[in-house]
Parts: sequence; C-alpha cells; structure tokens
Amino acid sequence: YLGGTTNSMLANLADVRAGLTIPESTFALFQMTFAIITPALVIGAFVERVRFGWVVAFSTLWTILVYLPVARWIWGGGWLAKLGNSLNWGNGYVDFAGSGVVHAAGGVAALAGAIVLGPRIGKFGKDGKPRALPGHHIPMALLGTFILLFGWFGFNAASTFASSDPQIGVVAVNTALSGAFGGFMAMLWIWKRTGKPDPAMMANGLLAGLVIITAPCAFVDPWVAALLGLFAGVVVIEAVFFIERKMKIDDPVGAIAVHGVCGTLGVIAVGLLANGKYGLDAGGAGIGWNGTTTSVTDGVADGVTGLFYGGNGAGQLLAQLAGVVVLWTLILGVAFAFFKIQNALTKGGIRSGAEEEVAGLDMAEMGVFAYPEFSGTHEGLVSSDA
Repeated sequence: YLGGTTNSMLANLADVRAGLTIPESTFALFQMTFAIITPALVIGAFVERVRFGWVVAFSTLWTILVYLPVARWIWGGGWLAKLGNSLNWGNGYVDFAGSGVVHAAGGVAALAGAIVLGPRIGKFGKDGKPRALPGHHIPMALLGTFILLFGWFGFNAASTFASSDPQIGVVAVNTALSGAFGGFMAMLWIWKRTGKPDPAMMANGLLAGLVIITAPCAFVDPWVAALLGLFAGVVVIEAVFFIERKMKIDDPVGAIAVHGVCGTLGVIAVGLLANGKYGLDAGGAGIGWNGTTTSVTDGVADGVTGLFYGGNGAGQLLAQLAGVVVLWTLILGVAFAFFKIQNALTKGGIRSGAEEEVAGLDMAEMGVFAYPEFSGTHEGLVSSDA
C-alpha cells in the first residue's frame, strides 16, 4: 500500500524531500510508527469498557484494512494525492505529517466506535446530564502529554526525510509554537468557562495545537502556527462540551475532539494558509511534495499554496476539502460497519460486562491488579524481616 514500486513512490519522495535514496525498509519502519499511533488514539475513546482481546484484533485489522489504504491514497501517490494532476486542484491533497491520515481518520473512527459501544456506566444521569468520571492520576496524564510533545518532533520534523532539508527547522518551530499556544489558550478558555484552569483541558489544548499543525507544519509561517494553536485551544474545549453534552457521546480522553475535529481543521488549514514557499523539487520543475502532483500559475511552478496566498490556492482548498469529505463519509461509514460487525461476531460483544466494568478491567481482562495497594492483595506478602 505505501511503497508502490521501489522506483516510483520511494524514488519520488527521495527526490522531492531529501535529494537522496531512502531504503524501502527504512521508509517502512518510519511509516510503521504512524500506523501504530492511529489505533492507539482511537482506543482512547473506548477505555474502561472494552475487552482487551478485541483491542488486539481491532488494532491489527484496522491498520491493515483501513489505515494502509488511506495512507496509500494520500502518501503513496494515490488518487487524492493526484488531484493536482487530474483536476488541477493545487498540488493535490497535501498532509505533511498526518493531520488527516492519522488524526482525523482516527478521530472519525473513535466517533463510530464510541457510538457503537455506548457510554460508561454512570456517565450520564437520569436527567441526561453528563457526570465527571475523573482519571486516577492527573500528573501521570500530564507526563504522558509531555512525552507526546517530545515525540511529535519525530513525526513532524522527520517527515522532511532529511536533516539536511532547511525546512526541518521551520517544521520544528511551527510544531512547538502551535502546541504551546494551544495549551496556553485552552488554559485561559477553560478558566473563563468554569472558573478553574483545568489541567486535563490544558493537556488537550496542547495536543490540539499539535494535531492542527501536523498537516500544514511545513507550509505555513510561524505566526500562522501560533494562531492555529490559539484557535485549536478554543475549538477543542467547545468540541468536548458539544460531543458530551449535546451528542451524549462518552469519549473519556477527548479523542474525537482532539484528533477528529482538530485534525480536520489542520487539513483545511493547508488549503487556506499554505504560503507557497515549500513543496517543489530542488529544480523547481513542478513536482509536488509527494512526487506526483503539479501546480502551475502563469507558467511558473508553485509550492503548496493556500487560498489566502493566491496562485492556485482555490484548487488546493478544493483538494483538501475532498479529503475531508472522504474522511467524514467513507471512513466514518466503514468504521461504523467495522465496529458493528465485530460486535456481532465477538462472543459476548466487544464491550466488557457490567460487573467487570464497575470493578475495573485490570483483573478481569489482564489477570493482575493495576493498583494492588488498593486491593489488599499485597498484605501479608512482605515478611516482618524485610
């Protein structure tokens, strides 16, 4: 799905982004990390009520049957990438490091799965109002967020495919700015909304800023990255409230809002705000960033250019919107059918039993207590001589 033939997809990417040949095995290893992340972020919407065996099956099947074809359409020179050639829509669908391929697709799948699973026991009262079911360890959640921030530089900056590419610095700066401004704005917004600077919402704001910049990180100026982060910090909070309070969908970690909503906005941002400075081969021959597309205005090849920067920006926006339509129709439908079929074929369904859910799934699903100090199982195991 991803490689195509050795002398087409990989050679083009090497020519466009790195100027050197990338071994297929190296490229596959790098792409594997993206494939791993997608089911991981989807599962965040299912926690505390899903069977572990199904998680393993889902991760495998989703990666093979859904993620890889979508990645091929966009990063492998597929039909979405070729919209610049076939319809003269800018440089075709552009997604530098996965706002759409990874995050929006994952968020859409999370929405479908959360609908099929239903809310956790006790999440909504008889009056329909949501109840807070807080996580067990907020400092650990924040530590995980900072680890994700660090890893994001590997995803975004390394997607230049060469440390010698001068754009790698721009990508890193844009990633840092959008994440920082997203976290900061989320703190201010939730403080205004609730009277307290909720640390969990700060974490989601930081992640939202990282998600929204992942597609346009190589194609926008730093000040734009900061604005996108500020925008994402507000949007993610409002999306969380809307999904929970209006749609009555239980998403424990905010995966739909963070990845689905902000990932979609990142895809659209390319079509609006890409500055045209990047996205051509070194010779300026009009080969687009993914090695398949061209965009020419007045006989001059363009880099990836959004609507606000002239050129063929209108075409680029159309290409981005085409990708959004695919994600929110085809992928949503496939995901919903996928979960419904798996639920029907899995003995007892993919959701855990009510008694297990209330007690906690660690012992029921994994055979060990996650927190033995609270279960009493450690008592008497340590001798008085210890």
